[in-house]
Amino acid sequence: MLWSFGAENTLIAKINIKEQIFSTFDGTDRFRDRLKMDRQTGSLTITNITSENAGIYNLDISGKKWTSKIFNVSVHARLLVPVLIFNSSLCSSSQYNCSVLCSVVNVSAVSLSWYKGSSVLSSIIVSDLSISLSLPLEVEYQDNNTYSCVINNTISNQTTHLDINTLCQPCPDEDLHLFNIVWICAAVGSLLILVSAVMCCISKKCRKTVHNCEEDQSDSTLCKEKSRKKKSDMQAVYYNVPKRR
Repeated sequence: MLWSFGAENTLIAKINIKEQIFSTFDGTDRFRDRLKMDRQTGSLTITNITSENAGIYNLDISGKKWTSKIFNVSVHARLLVPVLIFNSSLCSSSQYNCSVLCSVVNVSAVSLSWYKGSSVLSSIIVSDLSISLSLPLEVEYQDNNTYSCVINNTISNQTTHLDINTLCQPCPDEDLHLFNIVWICAAVGSLLILVSAVMCCISKKCRKTVHNCEEDQSDSTLCKEKSRKKKSDMQAVYYNVPKRR
């Protein structure tokens, strides 16, 4: 019994029950230490399989009758659970509908679908490698039906159920939003006017104080000059008085 891989039929395992030969040739990087063979059945197991192990496997069985079998092995990454996102950018102007995106990342050869109960509402199928997918759904806020997003490949599937009450939020009212902007602008403008008025009052008060100080200094100088003049006059009178003999 011989196991081989690929177009070149590279030998990867050999069993000879008569001679008690049980060998695996997994020294290469592609299968290094990951080939396991059942000595009773001859089945081959690849542990920790990766996309590098995808391809054609040949099994040749010799005996009274020569038998050959071909296995086409494909490897799929484990599917992640779809993520549901409230899509605020697609808010409906009616204010009654909720827009939800079902998203998956790094997938290949899968289908992504929205279900209402057991009925398919929409679906998308891709075969490209490692791409991201998103599928939108629009429902009413008061909708009581059961919705779910499902991702499938050939071997498995993952499902996420939509909870409208938890995920969906009402779209913002544009008129209310505009009113809030106007109110905020008016409040900021009033605050700026108030600050300017306070600063103006403080500035005027400072200029008045400086002016009063200058007047006080001028009066003080004038008093000093008058005092010096009076003293000089007294001295002049004193000097003009004739001396008695």
